[in-house]
Amino acid sequence: MGKIQIMDEWLSNKIAAGEVVERPSSVVKELVENAIDAGSTSIEVFLEEAGLTSIQVTDNGSGMDEEDALKSFSRHATSKISKEPDLFRIRTLGFRGEALASIASVSKVTLKTSDGEHNGLEIQMDGGHLIEKKPTAFRRGTDITIAQLFYNTPARLKYLKTIQTELGHSIDYMNRLALAYPEIAFKLVHNGGALLQTNGRGNVQQVIAAIYGMQNAKKMIPFSAESNDYKVHGFVSLPEVTRANKNYISIFVNGRWVKHYLVQKAIVDAYHTYLPIERYPIAVLYIEGDPYLTDVNVHPAKLQIRLSKEQELLPLVQNAINQAIRSAIHVPVAEKKEKPVRVPSEQMNIWKPYTPNFDENKMTAIVEKLSSENSIVKEPAATTLIGGGSSQPEVERMEEMLTVLDMEWGNPLRVETPEDLVEPVFEEQGLEKKEPEKKEPFPQLEIVGQIHGTYIVAQMEDGFYLIDQHAAQERIKYEYFREKVGEVNANERQSLLLPLTFHYSADEALVLKENVHALEEVGVFLEDFGQSSFVVREHPTWFPKGFEQELIEELIEQVLKTRRADVKKLREEAAIMMSCKKSIKANYYLTKEQMVVLLDDLRKADNPFTCPHGRPVMVHFSTYEVEKMFKRVM
Repeated sequence: MGKIQIMDEWLSNKIAAGEVVERPSSVVKELVENAIDAGSTSIEVFLEEAGLTSIQVTDNGSGMDEEDALKSFSRHATSKISKEPDLFRIRTLGFRGEALASIASVSKVTLKTSDGEHNGLEIQMDGGHLIEKKPTAFRRGTDITIAQLFYNTPARLKYLKTIQTELGHSIDYMNRLALAYPEIAFKLVHNGGALLQTNGRGNVQQVIAAIYGMQNAKKMIPFSAESNDYKVHGFVSLPEVTRANKNYISIFVNGRWVKHYLVQKAIVDAYHTYLPIERYPIAVLYIEGDPYLTDVNVHPAKLQIRLSKEQELLPLVQNAINQAIRSAIHVPVAEKKEKPVRVPSEQMNIWKPYTPNFDENKMTAIVEKLSSENSIVKEPAATTLIGGGSSQPEVERMEEMLTVLDMEWGNPLRVETPEDLVEPVFEEQGLEKKEPEKKEPFPQLEIVGQIHGTYIVAQMEDGFYLIDQHAAQERIKYEYFREKVGEVNANERQSLLLPLTFHYSADEALVLKENVHALEEVGVFLEDFGQSSFVVREHPTWFPKGFEQELIEELIEQVLKTRRADVKKLREEAAIMMSCKKSIKANYYLTKEQMVVLLDDLRKADNPFTCPHGRPVMVHFSTYEVEKMFKRVM
């Protein structure tokens, strides 16, 4: 008798469950995605003990008749694809037909469903075996309850984390789906308390407000762009709103939340010189393209996909976001204002390019009324995608507030820009091209003095400003060196009296020899000096004096770190390093004339508000805030 046998369906389902059903959030993901594919406009998820005790998903989708309901628990049973070509134009979230079969094999399932044309049906499964089926009174849609998850696979239970951790994964995924489908009303309840509730009105900023808080939602700026193959749009945070990790970046490709390193990197790169090191933005990116350009069948949980024409998509994303940031950048204020103040100065508007399009006094009255006991306007204590939630009364107050504001002003988070660009609407004919906003002018400041040889104090009729002199000159020098590095000229070299010698290992020397031309493009001219050594006899005249060897070593290190030379990145690194080393430091006292020259040069900069490392160059203290500190106003 041969050794190879065909596994029975029950055993193969349990093995498949090892890939599909990793934890309770995996079940939530599969069931909610099925509900979305069924055309639901309202989806409710109820969890008990993070889903280990019970997971219930209720929707108002198309439902199923008896034949389809029984088939749905069979392995590889799907309504999404019928022939091989369908695999290359998938527009649904699910398609492999493994979810229900795998989930049923490691839990106890109760399914109630109706297509609205026939009597409802109730099916009970235990460990993948049909226990009972019976007719039941049920409206159109589906209600499925998963109880005692992993009860027959105790080994899997050992690897689950704490209740809070497992719950966090489910909250995270529900938040992503709410962002992906703002036109669907989502509700997530855990042990009787609501953690997420959206209204399904299709307004992305209202969903962002429900997840990240109203204040952060107001600081999200829209962007959009398109190419021959892709359309991209979404919202990103102003540079002043940052997070310590990339978990706040959500990428959706044709409605599917995915993790894509290169696209995520393009988003972060769009903030180059706008964010401090190791800080990241909040971003919601929607990518739309022909399904033929995506391969979603490369990961069991379908969280990773392959994209064709990445070299076209990545710069499209980066440039669209960067353009939106550049048009919205402004000076950060010292602290949040409790009450808006109007100053009769045109220049006051340059610090507030995004002003809500509604009556501020009316807004304040409504907000105070709705949040008199526990304010839901302020950002929740836990703002991470997977962190904490809010109680049912808080969610109800948020919903009430959004409803009232929507009635009063149409879209409570709508902001005015010269092009009235808030939420890009994709017409069938394509996107309407938006012209970039005009660059914000630099204020006409009167210099008052200097603090500790580090900060310049300047005033204007709307308040006063503190300018970091090092960051200011760093920005000026960065833009100067960035231009110089881009036009390395053979006639602008200066010979060294004593050549600089650099020694490396054999493998590192090989990398440098392969990238010697890229290094020359940023002003580093290496000559062979033995088997693994190099000598530099000259450098561009604009290299910072006294820092030649340190600068060249750092540029060479950039090449060795990546094992290849990206000329564009090397130029950026060279400009940043030279600007930092050449700029005035803290505790260096300037004359008033020097301060005037510094601010005049800063005014001419392309982006005078942040240094190349993303730190703010100046901070604005409004007259109102100062008067409030001294109790002149209450």
